[in-house]
Amino acid sequence: MRIVLRVLVAAGLAVDAVVHWRFAPDMAGVQGGSIGGDVIFYAQAAVAGAVGLLVLFLARRWTYALAFLVAASAVGALLLYYFVRVGPLGPLPDMSEPVWYTEKTVSAAGEGVAALAALLGFWTAGRNRPEDRRRRGAEPARVA
Repeated sequence: MRIVLRVLVAAGLAVDAVVHWRFAPDMAGVQGGSIGGDVIFYAQAAVAGAVGLLVLFLARRWTYALAFLVAASAVGALLLYYFVRVGPLGPLPDMSEPVWYTEKTVSAAGEGVAALAALLGFWTAGRNRPEDRRRRGAEPARVA
């Protein structure tokens, strides 16, 4: 089960990273704000890719929490900008896009799967490890 969660989180974040990387050049012309839409998309792609690898190779509660924040914020922003015309928000440009297309579906699915798997991974990571059993008093600590 643990490896399945790792793979789901990493795969979902990989999908997120690929879609954002592919669409970053198209976001260069987004109006408003001092940060370009392409910069935001490239940053999201880089962070999603890095965190996906981190969870894949080091599954700890904190890495799952980080993965949840990355994935949930991405799917949250996608849905917010689809349903609400936010406009420029501080340094962020107007990213509103009230149309739905295949790549958006793929991105939302990947981010959603990654967020849910990361949440489940957060709650299950570290359980039944020897050091956790010792902390709970289920197994005496060994003295060398």
